[in-house]
Amino acid sequence: MDKAKLKTEVVVNDKMQTGYVYYLSEPEGKNFRYDFKPQLSPKDMLEMGVFGGKYMTDCKDEFPKDWFVNAKLCQEKHDPTLNYFGVNASAPLSYWVKKGWIYHEDPRGWFQWYCRYYRGRRIEAEDDRQIKRWISFKRHLSQLIKNCFPGDLNCRKKQRQALLHWAYDTTII
Repeated sequence: MDKAKLKTEVVVNDKMQTGYVYYLSEPEGKNFRYDFKPQLSPKDMLEMGVFGGKYMTDCKDEFPKDWFVNAKLCQEKHDPTLNYFGVNASAPLSYWVKKGWIYHEDPRGWFQWYCRYYRGRRIEAEDDRQIKRWISFKRHLSQLIKNCFPGDLNCRKKQRQALLHWAYDTTII
């Protein structure tokens, strides 16, 4: 496929960004960096239940409509009962900002970066930083495998939900 034909402009206008423009340079869900192999797409994650259903309620115009058909969302508030494992595994955005983990082009954090990366946006330095964070989060998967019986989805539910927020599917272990 000719990459020049693939360049698509995306203009973002939501509660956190107005007039932000980025370009899609890769086909959706393809051509990920060799060491980045998420188990779940953003659509899968939204359907399973992540971030208390509040994360994406004002940015539906930016992403494919089919991502939201069966998404578990709540317009009013963060509702942990909407999470796949029914527990809160999130820190507030202020915590992430304080830690310096928020990139200015993705003010909502890792999942916003992942949604945009999945769609085909590439920003080399930021992609490198976020993929390193994703790889380091895998240590939690090792703890589940070490401490839980296979198929016991009630074991370490908070840790499982946190892994789900990072596109790891713990329902298969």
